[in-house]
Amino acid sequence: MYVTPEQVVATNKAGVEAFIGLAHSQFAAFERLSALTFNATKSVFEDSVAHTKAMLNAKDVQELVNLSTAATQPSIEKAIAYSRSIYDVATQSQGELTKLVESQASEFNKSVVTLVDKASKNAPAGSDVAVAAVKSALAAANSAYDSMSKLSKQATELAEANFAAATNVAHVAKESKKK
Repeated sequence: MYVTPEQVVATNKAGVEAFIGLAHSQFAAFERLSALTFNATKSVFEDSVAHTKAMLNAKDVQELVNLSTAATQPSIEKAIAYSRSIYDVATQSQGELTKLVESQASEFNKSVVTLVDKASKNAPAGSDVAVAAVKSALAAANSAYDSMSKLSKQATELAEANFAAATNVAHVAKESKKK
């Protein structure tokens, strides 16, 4: 049960490739967030300039009030859309990270099981109990990881449902104000 240099190189290569994949996905998410923020900032600036010009051209107080009221609703809609876009990017990025972690955990588990099997074949007589204990600990760790993964997915689904409900409430409130 010796580790060969080729095995070490292959393991290191897989680790580096996983890290590079993670870096690419995180940079892509950062790029999307930057674009969203830039576009939102640009839109807010343009809307502010247009609103300021309109207010400067107002003839009376009633027109000022109407302009302010009219500007509120589009701002709320844009804020909701921006929040939703940010949430979508974060959810997508988290999903990519989860897939990577799950694949790495799976590969690690396979490697450990293979290592334990090799060790048990070369182990001295009477070490069956220790090998069984290690396999039992691995099974328990895998079970705990699966439970935590399921719990995390349920929490994510609940958060998505709550966000969708909040967005829907805001949309319904906006529609009721229009009527």
